Amino acid sequence: MPSLSDLVTYCDQRTRRAAFKDAPGAFNGLQVANDGRVTKIGAAVDAGLIPFQKAVAAGVDFLIVHHGMYWDMPKPLTGPMYQRVATLVNGNCALYSNHLPLDGHREIGNNALLARELGLSPTRPFLVRDGEAVGCVAESNLKRAALRKKLEASYSRVIAIECGSAAPRAIAFCSGSGNSAVPELAAAGVDTLVTGELREEWFNVAQEQKLNLYLCGHYATEVHGVKALAAELGKTFGLPWTFIGTDNPL
Repeated sequence: MPSLSDLVTYCDQRTRRAAFKDAPGAFNGLQVANDGRVTKIGAAVDAGLIPFQKAVAAGVDFLIVHHGMYWDMPKPLTGPMYQRVATLVNGNCALYSNHLPLDGHREIGNNALLARELGLSPTRPFLVRDGEAVGCVAESNLKRAALRKKLEASYSRVIAIECGSAAPRAIAFCSGSGNSAVPELAAAGVDTLVTGELREEWFNVAQEQKLNLYLCGHYATEVHGVKALAAELGKTFGLPWTFIGTDNPL
């Protein structure tokens, strides 16, 4: 039976966790331990009481999340925060968080998988932060209408702002929030972005700068990385894994 330490080491090395400078509250890595043994792996987008309860009920004792618990710490362990921690501890469920490293990974990252979902291959980095690319750009021969159709087949809600070229030669990908991505499109030589969500003000920018912006949901665009890491981890260590989904529409 693999140990908790074995799985954490694998995840840290596979995602190159130490190479990324993330937001301080992201606290990538093991956030809550268990008794040291792992029998079932879970994957979820968010740390939260309901995902934790679902994971424990499913027999998960190693849960990988994209958004961990510590964004606005320190917090007193009272109310919902206490319930979160108590659910994990009482259920002997370890919590492992991986944010930007699992956005930018070239093989199992959210953005590489978003591109491949459309039948495209990432060809160059995008959104480079402290020497590490968080997003990616893929060359494309997809017409704009075909791109929208493919996205609508994969995501339940797609907001399409189509002010750019009808046949974009390249597409940029930024899972989750794309607010930092739009200002970098021109320098990347790209007029088309697939992302999760944007602030309202970018509509006017899209009109003025002739951009195509496709918003597919913050949550929905960030299920890919945790699933891929959990599946790979399960195969490597001979363990079952499951995705812990929620009804998050955002």
